[in-house]
Amino acid sequence: MAKQKNTPRAAKKNPLKRKKNVSVKKTFKGLLYKVTGFILLLGLAYVLYLDNIVRSKFEGKRWELPAHVYASPVEVYQGLALSANQFEKLLQDLHYQQTTHQRLTPGSYRRSGNGYFLRTRSFNFFDGQETPKTVNIFFHAGSVQSIKNTVTNTLEPLLRFEPVQVGSFYSSHKEDRLLVKFNDVPQTLIDGLIAVEDRGFHQHQGVSIKSIARAFWVNMKAGGVVQGGSTLTQQLIKNFYLNAERSLARKVKEALMALIIEFHYEKNEILEAYINEVFLGQDGERSINGFAMASVFYFNTPLHDLKPHQVALLVGLVKGPSYYDPRRHPERARKRRDLVLDEMVRQGVLPNQQRQIAKRHPLGISLVKKISHARFPAFLDLVKRQLSREYNDEDLRSSGLNIFSTLDYRIQTTAEHLFKQKLTMLNKKHGIEKGKLQGAMVITRRIGGEIVAVIGDRNPRFSGFNRALDAVRPIGSLVKPAVYLTALSQPKKYTLTSFVDDTSITLKQRSGERWQPQNYDHLEHGQVMLQDALVHSYNLSAVRLGMALKVPMVKRTLEELGVRREIKPYPSLLLGSLSMSPLEVAQMYQTFAGEGFFSHLRSIQSVSSVDHKALQGYPLAVQQVADPSAVFLVNTALQQVMLKGTGRRAYQHFPRHFKLAGKTGTTDDLRDSWFAGFAGDYLAVVWLGLDDNKPSKLTGSNGALEVWSSVMKTISKEPLELNKPNEIVFEWVDPDGYRANQFCSDAVQYPFISGSAPKELSPCIDPVTRTLERAGSWFNNLINDH
Repeated sequence: MAKQKNTPRAAKKNPLKRKKNVSVKKTFKGLLYKVTGFILLLGLAYVLYLDNIVRSKFEGKRWELPAHVYASPVEVYQGLALSANQFEKLLQDLHYQQTTHQRLTPGSYRRSGNGYFLRTRSFNFFDGQETPKTVNIFFHAGSVQSIKNTVTNTLEPLLRFEPVQVGSFYSSHKEDRLLVKFNDVPQTLIDGLIAVEDRGFHQHQGVSIKSIARAFWVNMKAGGVVQGGSTLTQQLIKNFYLNAERSLARKVKEALMALIIEFHYEKNEILEAYINEVFLGQDGERSINGFAMASVFYFNTPLHDLKPHQVALLVGLVKGPSYYDPRRHPERARKRRDLVLDEMVRQGVLPNQQRQIAKRHPLGISLVKKISHARFPAFLDLVKRQLSREYNDEDLRSSGLNIFSTLDYRIQTTAEHLFKQKLTMLNKKHGIEKGKLQGAMVITRRIGGEIVAVIGDRNPRFSGFNRALDAVRPIGSLVKPAVYLTALSQPKKYTLTSFVDDTSITLKQRSGERWQPQNYDHLEHGQVMLQDALVHSYNLSAVRLGMALKVPMVKRTLEELGVRREIKPYPSLLLGSLSMSPLEVAQMYQTFAGEGFFSHLRSIQSVSSVDHKALQGYPLAVQQVADPSAVFLVNTALQQVMLKGTGRRAYQHFPRHFKLAGKTGTTDDLRDSWFAGFAGDYLAVVWLGLDDNKPSKLTGSNGALEVWSSVMKTISKEPLELNKPNEIVFEWVDPDGYRANQFCSDAVQYPFISGSAPKELSPCIDPVTRTLERAGSWFNNLINDH
């Protein structure tokens, strides 16, 4: 059988290999799909994450807004004691600008002799908004003669100026801004901003491809980043959400967030946020953010009152607030302003005629720029402490509260100037080491207890240890009116003409040591009238009287007068071993000034929210804590302190008809010099001493009283007229305490609570009058018995 011949044939494909290739392709595609899907999911998650960031902040609390503290509003009315020159000083303090232009803008004025033509600014007060008014004010003989509204041609009964901002409470970021609604933004600003910064704002969706391409080409040619392609939306994202890092990743993040914010919100909302956010300047630690704040910072004018040349300057600052700072680089700023005006004309949003007018204007930058976060640090510290009872620190620093305080700007600035001047003089006069004498002062309204001024350091603008609130020192003889009030509240036992023993006394203390007080003159004065003991501030009689009354009774009187700190009822309390701050002393003496009625000292009138809604008021609340008749007797004696006692130096500065009431205080070794006193309108307390508690070489009379008199003679306009209670009668008394009449040569009239006057007649009364007096007294007793 022949063998078959093997012939070659095509090799067959290996089915296993083919299946393996297909499997690899499927696996690769599957992996690719998974990776792509994972990346898409990751991208979606990132976009959702960014979306949450954008919406949560944009719809929530966008900014940490500082709280602003304002002084009491300045009110001018017909008959007000204010000269034409004083009024001009007031306008300067309020940063009004003098002008020669016929047409006035808010915050500007012209003067002609004793007359002023001015336009006030609008302001949201705690009781409503005050609109701008154009008025003529005339002065005559040192007072306001008339206030005429030139628009309505009627007389204004009262003209209220916006209050001075005295300070702010900032968050850690130190950003300052005034929020403004889109509808309140001048159209000129909106048009100028879009024309210069983002012409396609209303066409793009957050990112402009055209702008990015242009910037990319310019940067490529320059070999570095010299131009940005950011839209206004991207600028908002950068400022509002991101940091200053410059990288591709951050740029992508910025673009994504810009697209997200454009997807969720209207153009006007985005523009409003940008107008409130953008950084436009720096003032020390404080950054100026938003056009509304910049308007005040650079022009001292509300945003809605800006003119085209002012708007153009602010728009020009967006490119570089430091580089174009109009205060540091005025010529550079002017050129940038004019460039903005040209661009606005080119874009058709400003008529050429207005451009020509605007270019002729000077920059018009306000000479005063600095609003310190603590213009009056001691007073601001007090406000913060009183607010902390109702607001936590975060709300206080970030919620944009408007706090209307009781501070009187004129009184505060006057007191600061005189206080500093007087301390320098006393420092030199008494040979105290230069700059070592320290002090504090608190001034309140006698009626109502509103605190109008606080000074906490020899350099009143120093923001450090606040001695008005925190210098707790022994008050010395300032305690004595409380001792005598305790006695005079018992009219059957004590009157102003009762005699007290001013002789040496030795008391055993709890430690076993013996305490032997002495008078300042180291003399004993024997039997003295109670009023004279207080007038001359005798220590021995005060201790003997206090021991007879019992020290716990004096402690109770002090507590009723308003002392809230712990009081130890030791005998040394009777001579002022009790340590208090000047503010606490003011609270205590406010009850004397209030004629027996206690009212909490207040530094705040009201608080309103960032959108000017009233949040809280601080109305006057009074409570009778002492017998007004007994307080009247003490106040009458305190007037004698000023006339012929330790306070008589005051009348070197005051006319005698002012009838001042007050008390000096001096502590052991002349360590502390105190004075507390009041006229008809104001009460003031002054403390002087050294921080190391060494002797200051000052008594209450030659130290604190000197400062008190210097300030009070300038600010006080009303004599003290005490209200006589119905129970008070005046009787003549001779030097021996017997009842007399006006014909007795040495007799003096004293006030008494009804029924407590001396009954035994003085030898100076003639026999006939004595008989008639006794008969009258017998007849009155007979009627009263029936």
